[in-house]
Amino acid sequence: MPDDASHAQPIVHDRPDTKGRSLVLAACVMATFMAAVESTIVATTIPTIVGELGGFNLFSWVFTIFLLTQAVSIPIYGRLADLYGRKPVFFAGAALFLTGSTLCGLAWNMPSIIVFRAIEGFGAGAIQPIAATILGDIYTPTERAKIQGLISSVFGVAAVIGPSMGAFLIQHVSWRVVFWVNLPIGAAAVAMIAVFLKENVQHRYRQIDWLGSLLLLIAAGNLMLALVQGGSLGTATLWTVTGIGLVALALLLVHESRIREPMLPLELWRIRIIAVASLGSFGTGSTMMGVSAFLPSYIQGAMGRSAIDGGLVLGAMSVSWAIASIIGGRIMVRTSYRLVAVLGGIALAAGCAMLTVLSPAEGPLWASVASFVMGIGMGFCNTVFIVAIQASVPWRQRGAATSSSMFLRFVGQAVGAAGCGAVLNATMLHLDPAAPHEVNKLMDAATRAALPANELTHLVDVMAGSLHNAYFLALFLSLLTLAISACIPARLSPRHQTRQA
Repeated sequence: MPDDASHAQPIVHDRPDTKGRSLVLAACVMATFMAAVESTIVATTIPTIVGELGGFNLFSWVFTIFLLTQAVSIPIYGRLADLYGRKPVFFAGAALFLTGSTLCGLAWNMPSIIVFRAIEGFGAGAIQPIAATILGDIYTPTERAKIQGLISSVFGVAAVIGPSMGAFLIQHVSWRVVFWVNLPIGAAAVAMIAVFLKENVQHRYRQIDWLGSLLLLIAAGNLMLALVQGGSLGTATLWTVTGIGLVALALLLVHESRIREPMLPLELWRIRIIAVASLGSFGTGSTMMGVSAFLPSYIQGAMGRSAIDGGLVLGAMSVSWAIASIIGGRIMVRTSYRLVAVLGGIALAAGCAMLTVLSPAEGPLWASVASFVMGIGMGFCNTVFIVAIQASVPWRQRGAATSSSMFLRFVGQAVGAAGCGAVLNATMLHLDPAAPHEVNKLMDAATRAALPANELTHLVDVMAGSLHNAYFLALFLSLLTLAISACIPARLSPRHQTRQA
C-alpha cells in the first residue's frame, strides 16, 4: 500500500495504570456478560419468535449468523485495537452490538431478525476480546491470573442466568424485551470505560492492511459456514463454499507473510506459548460444544426426562466452570501454567469418559457429575490459556494475541458441534436408516408415551448408541487438548514468565 494511505498507531507504555482499575474491571465484566448472555438468553425466545414471525426453516440462522459474524470479526478488531488503542475499537463494537440488539427487538419477520443478528455479531466480535485485552493492559501478569479467572467465570454465570431471564421476560413482558436487556448494561459499560480507562496514547503513522482484512473475512466466513451449516448445504454449494474459503486462506497467508504491517501477525505463532495456548483454546471450545450441544438431547430423548432436567445437567457445568475459573487463577500464581492446564485437560477427559459409559437407566445424576467435572476443566483451561498469552507479548501485540485465541475458540466450537453432529447422524443411519426421522418422537412426552414398547426400546437404543459415538469423538478432542496442554513450556507462571520464542 502507498505511504500516503497510512494511519496512526498508538504507542503506549506497557505499565498497568492502577487508577480507577476497579471501575474499569466492573465495566469489562458488564461488557463480557452482555455479550456472553446474548446466546443463552436468545435460545429461550426462538419458539416464541417463530410462533409470531414464522420462518421455522430459517430459525437456525438466528444462531448461526451471530456465531459467524462474531468469529470472523474478532481478529480484525484485535489488530485495530493494537493500532488505534482499545477505547475507540471497543466503542465502535459496542455501538454496533447495541444497535443490532435494538433492531432485533423491532424485527418484523425472520429475514429481518437474521440481518439484525448479523449486526449484533459484528459488534460482539469486539466486545469480549477487547474487554479481555483492556484487563491485560491494566493488570500485571500475577494479577491477571485472578482477574481473568473472574472474567472466565462470567461465561458460566451467563449460561445459568440467561435461559431463566429469557423465560421470565417472555412470560411476563415480551420476547422483544429480551434483546433490549443489554441496552442499559452496554451504555453503562461504555460510559465507565470512557471516563475511567486512561490509555495516554501517542501516535505515529502506520499502514492498515485492508486487503488482509478482506481476505480474512472471506476465508473465515466461508470455512465457518461450511463447518456450521455443512449438513444443510447441498453438495455443490458445500464444495464451492469450502473451496472459496481455502483459496482465500492461502492468499491470506501469502499476503500476510509479505506485507510490513499485517492484519494477522504471523510472527505471533512463532512464540511457543501463544501457539500452544491458542491451539488449546481450539481444543477446549470443540470439546465443550461437542458435549453441550447434544447432552440435553440424551437426557430428553434417551432418558425420557424433561427439558428442565436437560438444562440442569448443563447448569452443573456452568457452576463448576465459574468456580474453577477463579480457583485456577489462584493456583497458577503459586505453581505453573502447565500444571493448571494439564489438570484442566484431565478433568475434560474424565468428564467425557464418564459420558461414554452413560446409560439411559442411570438417570441424569451421572450425566450431571460428568458435566460438573467438565466444567472444572473448562474453567482451568480457559483461564490459563488467556493469561499465558497476554503475558507473552507487549501492549502493541496484546490485542491481536488475545483475539487469535478467542477466534480459535469459536472455530473449535463450530468444529466440535459439526463433528459430533456428523458422527451422531452417521451412526444413526448405520443402525437404522429410518431413525433420523423417527427419533423426534422421543422428544415429545405425549408422543413418546404412545409408542409401542418395542419401538420405544429400539429408538432409545439407537439414540443412546449414536450419542455415545459422538461422546467418543469429544473424548478424543479432550485428550488432544490434554496433549496440547502438556506442551506448555515448563516452569512458566504469572510470576516467572519470559517471552518464549
